[in-house]
Amino acid sequence: MCGRFGLFSPAGILVAKFGIGQVMAELKPRYNVAPEQEIAVIIQNDVRKLVEMRWGLIPFWTKEPASDFSTINARAETIEVKPTYRHSFKNRRCLIPTDGFYEWKGKVGNKTPYFVRLKSREPFAFAGLYDLWESPTAEVNASATIVTTVPNELLSKIHNRMPVILSRDEYDMWLTKEKVDSSVLKALLDSYPSIDMEVFSVSSFVNNPSNEGPRCIEEQSS
Repeated sequence: MCGRFGLFSPAGILVAKFGIGQVMAELKPRYNVAPEQEIAVIIQNDVRKLVEMRWGLIPFWTKEPASDFSTINARAETIEVKPTYRHSFKNRRCLIPTDGFYEWKGKVGNKTPYFVRLKSREPFAFAGLYDLWESPTAEVNASATIVTTVPNELLSKIHNRMPVILSRDEYDMWLTKEKVDSSVLKALLDSYPSIDMEVFSVSSFVNNPSNEGPRCIEEQSS
């Protein structure tokens, strides 16, 4: 799964990298983004927009939103059929920009956190889904989830899942509002090549989601 990540690149870099036409999110450097917090999400309407949504998808049809972190990730293998995600997979796909994410390895109570990023150190995008849930008082709540898949060779040493990372030439297809065969979309949900990624251990400082700042991604000496 992917349960923590960072986004600290300046807005100008994100605009250029992802072809964003309108910024509607208040961006500040974040090194320790946790479930149920507001995250930056890229959606495609008349223009490509950067907006804020709650991390943990609330399907439009639910009567009462859950808060057990069970919808922060959506398995690529089942998003086409699982009731929570199938509507969003067809109609509400998004990009979730990031500079890197965390995974933990080890026994419970003694796990080591690792930070994963591109070797280029450029921001990249998770494949995401979003939905809009209307409360009984007619308040619309936007929420999103990160799609996960089987890990590549690098990540398999740490975890049995990894977030789907889309390449730049896949953004348009994933965000399109046109009708696309599901097989075409699912073909995008492979594990990202290990050769372009790097991973290193960081301190337990990141374990507490209230901790923030560059210290979260400081590499630990072996």
